[in-house]
Amino acid sequence: MTAWIVLPVSLSAFSITGIWIVYAMAVMNHHVCPVENWTYNVTCTEETAKQGFPKTCCTLEDVPLISKCGSFPPESCLFSLIGNVGAFMVVMVCLLRYAQVIEHSHRCWVNTSALVSGCTNALGLVMVGNFQVDHARSLHYVGAGVAFPAGLLFVCLQCVLTYRVAVTALDYWMAHVRVALAAGALVSLVLSGIFFIHESFVLQHAAAICEWVFTVDILVFYGTFTYEFGAVNNDTMVAALQSSRHRSSGVIIGAGSRGGALSGSSLGGAKALKSPGGSSTSTHLNCNPESIAML
Repeated sequence: MTAWIVLPVSLSAFSITGIWIVYAMAVMNHHVCPVENWTYNVTCTEETAKQGFPKTCCTLEDVPLISKCGSFPPESCLFSLIGNVGAFMVVMVCLLRYAQVIEHSHRCWVNTSALVSGCTNALGLVMVGNFQVDHARSLHYVGAGVAFPAGLLFVCLQCVLTYRVAVTALDYWMAHVRVALAAGALVSLVLSGIFFIHESFVLQHAAAICEWVFTVDILVFYGTFTYEFGAVNNDTMVAALQSSRHRSSGVIIGAGSRGGALSGSSLGGAKALKSPGGSSTSTHLNCNPESIAML
């Protein structure tokens, strides 16, 4: 068992706890309405709720979407920190998982695609965390549009890889758990997208709840890598480095063989160009003296 076992658990615990703290701060500062509130108004007059207590009058701008919770200070500062640190930890988890699958002699496009999608998910998280929706709406939506589908693709590909490298009954049990989490993430993301495009207060609130379910679901999925990371050691990273080195050397060898073929053909061409001149010279050297005298 290695210290890497702490990484997935830390990612899940830090991120889930952090976003709920952001939500609590936003509710107490009257920046969003609580999740249990389903009553919304078109407009609100002067806020009568005391500071430190949830809002009593809510509009469509107060729907507790995760992005809305982290739009205003001081919670926006913590939201950015969670996005940046969480993205770094996601990249570390993806790299270790990629190396671990290679160590099991499973070099396949699924593993590479999972690595790319996981890193893309991290990039989207950085954009979401640093470009708040109320201040840089376009960039924030681009980040969300990258992070959510990439995260869903990552967990789906990891389900496939879990079944491929499974050996024991416990491995297959973990694969089943991940399939259930991936299915829940898929359903919640689809429902969130469907509800979000409507202007209805109830559907917007339902979209926010589905978004929270999706986010927590994905973070729990990342936490399940604790099961495999207990076996991560120095050989795991060495296997990944050797794999990348073999690929690069294969490219160099392939380029060298092409260069050799081209140089050989050039030499052959040069010989072919010289041969007519040589034959002409030999013809003149083999001429009889009589023919020379006639000339």
